Amino acid sequence: MITAVDTNILLDVLIHDENHFQKSKELLDEQLEKGQLIICDIVCAELASQFAAEKDLRSFLDDTGIQLVHSDERAIYKAGERWKQYAKNRGRKLQCASCGNKMSVTCSKCGQDVYSRQHIISDFVIAAHAIFHSEILLSRDRGFYRTYFRELKVLG
Repeated sequence: MITAVDTNILLDVLIHDENHFQKSKELLDEQLEKGQLIICDIVCAELASQFAAEKDLRSFLDDTGIQLVHSDERAIYKAGERWKQYAKNRGRKLQCASCGNKMSVTCSKCGQDVYSRQHIISDFVIAAHAIFHSEILLSRDRGFYRTYFRELKVLG
């Protein structure tokens, strides 16, 4: 089995996030026992910010058995398609990363709606890459992926 890994799962382990470290470590260990762990270009770039040198990143990937698999045109095109759908439908509501619920937030001082562009194109590339290069994606961003990538199996 090939498992793609999202940056948030790896950062939980790298920076020893007290809320998510144990679960993320268990997920990584379980999926590694079942087969290969992979990351896409975007995840690799996001991970690079955590290392002082390129050789340190390479050592981390080698030590963990995680393989960089470059994105291809199919994945990039699908990411663009889904991004277009998201941009068209996102509105001004915030979306819960766990369940996908959309909600409005109002400023307590001035009464104006607070909104954010929660997802950027890189999130879409990660998901589309996982569709074409793996059977499952490890991520804590399940609500978002469930909304825009229903065919993707996400574990987190």
